[in-house]
Amino acid sequence: MSTESDIREFLASRRAKITPQQAGLPAYGGNRRVPGLRREEVALLAGVSIDYYVRLERGHLSGASEEVLDALANALQLDDAERAHLYDLARAAAKRPARRTPRARGPLPDSVLRVLRSMTDCPAFIRNGRLDVLATNALGRALYAPLFPDPAARTVNIARAQFLSPGGRDFFPHWEESVNTTVALLRTEAGRAPNDTDLTGLIGELVTRSEEFRTAWAKHNVRLHHTGRKSFRHPAVGVLTLDFDAMELPAQPGLTLTAYSAAPGTPDHDALQLLAAWAATEADRPTGQPASPHQQHR
Repeated sequence: MSTESDIREFLASRRAKITPQQAGLPAYGGNRRVPGLRREEVALLAGVSIDYYVRLERGHLSGASEEVLDALANALQLDDAERAHLYDLARAAAKRPARRTPRARGPLPDSVLRVLRSMTDCPAFIRNGRLDVLATNALGRALYAPLFPDPAARTVNIARAQFLSPGGRDFFPHWEESVNTTVALLRTEAGRAPNDTDLTGLIGELVTRSEEFRTAWAKHNVRLHHTGRKSFRHPAVGVLTLDFDAMELPAQPGLTLTAYSAAPGTPDHDALQLLAAWAATEADRPTGQPASPHQQHR
């Protein structure tokens, strides 16, 4: 999909989400032919002419100043992630360098891997913007084990596993929420790195092979993913809901370390301890020996 069509559909979708009342405008009559704001109303709120706004919504953001982009973001009541995405789309339209470049290349430094492996009480992993899991600690590998079709595999793409692997749906009990998060993260990364051919290839694959991904992708939602809660259904310990914190690695641009935790004394903390015991058992199992039956379901 072209940058112009991305801009057009993003702005139109944000405009459709805001009612005149939410924008502080009077609602004249009940026969509005479009959901949300009209183009002329956005132009009024942004302080630009209707002809200029129509040009912007058609995908011509390349000449827009920061003042115009800020006014547009304010008019459309964009959140931080949406505002950053608007700027990314403007950079792509103007063929200016994307944010957060250069991106990390090559193997992860040993020092980073040592830090990751030293986190023994919480699942943790390092990913890139495409949601490729590049490294995990022992508990992180145990948590995401259902997404690794080959136990010997060193990496996995969370989005591909979620939408295309047989166990993807079962692993995420809050399926719709998880789908929206995954797709919004990829949409955000697509704005940041429009020339990433591996990313565009992944998105093309998922759009082609998954109707659910295709539907969610068309919403043009974006998000920042720094902290929150996430649920998993693990075959050995049942459902557990964990807090997560995602931290960008300044020395490795484009990479994020995500760690999960649970408050002591909670059922989810008990499930993490059970997961650690299961992981230790699996690590001691001779290669090729079948896994044990489920130990517990909550």
